[in-house]
Amino acid sequence: MVKVLLSEDSPTQAFHIQSKLVDEGYEVHLVSNGQEALDCIPEFCPHLILTDMEMPVMDGLQLVTHSCQRFPEIPIILITANGSEATAVEALNLGAAAYLPKSMIDEKLFATIDQVLDVMESANSYAQLIQSMDYNELRFTLPNQLELIRPLVELIKQMSLGLSLLDVNEGIRLGMAVDHAVQNAMLHGNLELSSEALKSDAELTIQGEPSLPVRRAAEPEFCVRRVHVTVRLSPTEAEITVADDGAGFDTSLFPDRHAPNQLGQDQGRGLVMIRSFMDEVNFNDAGNEITMRKRKRSTGLLPTAPQ
Repeated sequence: MVKVLLSEDSPTQAFHIQSKLVDEGYEVHLVSNGQEALDCIPEFCPHLILTDMEMPVMDGLQLVTHSCQRFPEIPIILITANGSEATAVEALNLGAAAYLPKSMIDEKLFATIDQVLDVMESANSYAQLIQSMDYNELRFTLPNQLELIRPLVELIKQMSLGLSLLDVNEGIRLGMAVDHAVQNAMLHGNLELSSEALKSDAELTIQGEPSLPVRRAAEPEFCVRRVHVTVRLSPTEAEITVADDGAGFDTSLFPDRHAPNQLGQDQGRGLVMIRSFMDEVNFNDAGNEITMRKRKRSTGLLPTAPQ
């Protein structure tokens, strides 16, 4: 059972989020501020932390700072109200794994948690062999199938951890950046789907029927398009390039890591997080290729996957 530590000082909001999590089978421990969250981590051993930004005693930003220092293997998802976006960007830069506006809790809570947990999972079977690797380059040509993203992210993260290139928290953040980049390439680049169209389809699609991305990927115009991923790993740096066969975007419109106004928009939120999680991010002139670099900082223990 996945264990979630929920830090929220509003009784109404805490009850709402806790009820949703419990109904889906999560084990939830509720605290009302960041200090209580830090104090209970050794005993509760959560798989992830879900925290509000504004709380008494210790706020969400302080919790991110202290938790990432003491418990880097535990990812943190921030929940905050409108108007706190600038602070959320700062928290992402300090080590938070994801960001979720309160206005998107009902729509995106479980998708965000699933994304973070998927990135967390890591096997140790090749750890010793990977540690002996000096350099590795991998190239993938992917059809527009979202189910391929998880194993790709898992492979990249496992190899980065095995090389001692990244600690656990930075490995999770690297995985989140790759996840967002490949999703953007598939959905917005190759399939030319807007966030609004995807949201509308999710609300209208009957269970069991093909989703809009699946239907679009089968159309003659789009079925031949691919996502091209190049991964270069060494003990000191990870470089990942993700390119699509779409028309590209105006790169001047891409948000930077200091663009909090983009955090409420699904695609913009992903791009802001990519810039926050990676040390260097560059686009080609056409806007259909992104190159991300992450450099060695510190090491950590491999995470324990939730059961």
